[in-house]
Amino acid sequence: MALKKVEIIEGCIACGLCSDICPEVFVMDDLATVIPGVNYSDYEKSVIEAAESCPVEVIKYE
Repeated sequence: MALKKVEIIEGCIACGLCSDICPEVFVMDDLATVIPGVNYSDYEKSVIEAAESCPVEVIKYE
């Protein structure tokens, strides 16, 4: 699978887990955000791990 899109939908609780797992794609400010312009497919396993680890399940990818 080649990831085309990664996003964080409303509901982030700013736990920082996604940026700990995959700092190449996620950054923590007040809430987690996705770094624009990243080739998400390069970090596919980490993105999926971050999404599956998210306690509020707000990381979506396709």
